Amino acid sequence: MIMEKINVVINGENKEYDKNISLEKLAHEYQGNYEHRIVLAKVNGKLRELFKKVKTDNSEIEFVTLNTKIGYMTYQRSAIFLMLKAIYDVYGKQKVLDVRVQHSLSKGLYCDFKGELKADEEFIKKVENRMNELVKEDVRIEKRSEATSNAISIFNKHKMYDKERLFRYRRVSKVNIYSIEGFEDYFYGYMVPSTGYIDRFKLYPFGDGFVIQLPTREEPEVIPEFEPQVKLFGILKEAAKWLELMEVENVGALNDAIANGRISELMLVQEALQEKKLAQMADEIASHRDKKFVMIAGPSSSGKTTFSHRLSVQLMTNGLKPHPISLDDYFVERVNTPRDEFGEYNFECLEALDIKQFNEDMCNLLEGKTVEIPTFNFKAGKREYKGNYKTLGPDDILVIEGIHGLNDRLSYSLPRESKYKIYISALTQLNIDEHNRIPTTDGRLIRRIVRDARTRGTSAKQTISMWDSVRRGEEQNIFRFQEGADAMFNSALIYELAVLKQYAEPLLFSIKEDEPEYDEAKRLLKFLDYFLGITSEDIPKNSILREFIGGSCFRV
Repeated sequence: MIMEKINVVINGENKEYDKNISLEKLAHEYQGNYEHRIVLAKVNGKLRELFKKVKTDNSEIEFVTLNTKIGYMTYQRSAIFLMLKAIYDVYGKQKVLDVRVQHSLSKGLYCDFKGELKADEEFIKKVENRMNELVKEDVRIEKRSEATSNAISIFNKHKMYDKERLFRYRRVSKVNIYSIEGFEDYFYGYMVPSTGYIDRFKLYPFGDGFVIQLPTREEPEVIPEFEPQVKLFGILKEAAKWLELMEVENVGALNDAIANGRISELMLVQEALQEKKLAQMADEIASHRDKKFVMIAGPSSSGKTTFSHRLSVQLMTNGLKPHPISLDDYFVERVNTPRDEFGEYNFECLEALDIKQFNEDMCNLLEGKTVEIPTFNFKAGKREYKGNYKTLGPDDILVIEGIHGLNDRLSYSLPRESKYKIYISALTQLNIDEHNRIPTTDGRLIRRIVRDARTRGTSAKQTISMWDSVRRGEEQNIFRFQEGADAMFNSALIYELAVLKQYAEPLLFSIKEDEPEYDEAKRLLKFLDYFLGITSEDIPKNSILREFIGGSCFRV
């Protein structure tokens, strides 16, 4: 039998293959040309899993490796599936249903249990051994498409009630279900073709559960050391406990609350909880009269500006006089700003700030002297002085906000006892379902897309294109200092993605299919489609969410 031939274009090279050749076979042939493992492919610009076949003549193929965002997420998702399969094999069906994949921690993912299973040394050893066995066996990961109504029945049969609830609100007609040797589950996104691809992982017992530690996108072949992040874990655990008490642990439950008219109550309770946390923080600061500098830092779109205003209000209720200072006003002159490896101005490195002048001014204020605080003119790229004089009296306190606030190199000359350091981030604890988490970075990216379009006229395409650079800056300048904070504040709101959906979707739909940012826009649109939308009219004027959608009572 003569096989029909087709022409394929790979890396600009034309080659002839048998029709219906798999992308995986082509990936094996070209793997030597790539530094990192190939996990997906693009066929004529569209993402495809490697088990797919090439059927069309003159198809252009690009390979996607582990050091790309979509490639790394594919590996992470596949590793979770492998882990769940191993737990299923070792402990049985009911136990795997008790496993919850919760949040990112120490370059890995923290998981815990709803049931009585414990992550002791025996559990870790048994699960890791079974995972390694499955890797060596290189078992195929199968994928099939089911009608949504059938999928709901399948999830019910498997007692995956979170997924059953989730898909009752889905408008799509088909659902993709993955399986490894009969173990079935649903995952939001692509998979590698077999377990042999998932050969780097390590399990560690931690808290009430365990962490599956994975390689990073920057170093896909290396498993980093596990670093317990005790303070971060504490605030994430607290948020998860609150969601459990409110019976809204996942998107399906949130959609139920919206459909049943409970969302206004949830809004009020969530906003009240944040205000309570702010009040407790202000009480703590006020109880230590030697605290003169409140240093606030957090990653992009955490709501730092609104947080600073609301904290200042609470400080005033304690008889203090807060004065806001933005570290941006201490930028060096534009011509003296360091440049990154691409020759662009690097406004996020510590050297972009005049730390010598900052320390001189802060020390003078601490000594009771009057200091003129600068204002940075961003258009001119110069620091200006406009008569903004400050003197610290016994009740005065400075609220300083900027990405380097937690780095002691910024405030090297200030006594430690004079500083109160706060880390703020939108630490999303709401999950899609028990095995599909919502990355914190996705929530912040959607916040930023909405805010920058409204306040800066920046398109979603532009925001997505620079997000990797923003994330690199956060890793270098913020995250590694977070455990040194005196307090942490979670600015995520349980209902926010249901609100942001209406604002973000039109912006994401504007990105064209032939643009590099299209795949990420498509992924975010699919993600937002899980949520029922709600109106913003009941959101309080001082809510952190107002910083992004507009209508805030503060100047943000």
